[in-house]
Amino acid sequence: MKAALEWQIAMGADEAIAEEAIDRYAVETPAPKAKAAAVVIHQVEEVDGVAVARAAAEAASDLAGLEAAMAAFEHCDLKAGARQLVFADGQPRARVMIVGEAPGRDEDLQGKPFVGRAGQLLDLMFQQIGLSRETPDAEAGLYITNVLPWRPPQNRDPEAAEMAMMMPFLRRHVELVDPEIIVAMGNHACDALLGKKGITKLRGNWSEALGKPVLPMFHPAYLLRNPAAKREAWADLLSLKARLRGDP
Repeated sequence: MKAALEWQIAMGADEAIAEEAIDRYAVETPAPKAKAAAVVIHQVEEVDGVAVARAAAEAASDLAGLEAAMAAFEHCDLKAGARQLVFADGQPRARVMIVGEAPGRDEDLQGKPFVGRAGQLLDLMFQQIGLSRETPDAEAGLYITNVLPWRPPQNRDPEAAEMAMMMPFLRRHVELVDPEIIVAMGNHACDALLGKKGITKLRGNWSEALGKPVLPMFHPAYLLRNPAAKREAWADLLSLKARLRGDP
């Protein structure tokens, strides 16, 4: 039997012998074509990511619930390329809430907003007017978040569709924190909150969004590239300090 098997292998046989003989000379009858009426095409329904985000955000009753809802949100493509969600940092009872644009490399690694070089400058800037994300004191505290909670690839600018999708979460974030003042840090934060671009013209001019006073300021990353603009940033910080004091 072994010799017979070896002979079959030598002759090119590469399959086991079937239980019933197969007539290799018979003409194969082509299988009938499926009727067109029997073909069912399954269409994938498009999901309204903004509506899903709105429902998830509105269902969050506290910051922990909001963070969990954002972490579970699957309709923003940025999530697939990011290491982790970057939710917020600082004192949730602070009078001032800073809204940036999106996490960068360092933020993506550490899971906190504004922790790279730009974040170090931001901390130094606000320390000059007595505000810090580290203090437990609500009066002197800062609360920091971003429009987008996931890092865009290669730190590219946020896209309008991405910001629109995440705005329901930011809106609910502001409602839960309920700050006295929002600082819109950078051009894209102003675009998301105020619907306006052009930070060089917007900065220093108080506006309103989500029912809160909003102060547009240069992003610290811009100040690192353009040190001469620190003069305007200092003027904006003094304006914020005066507003917190209640000066007219």
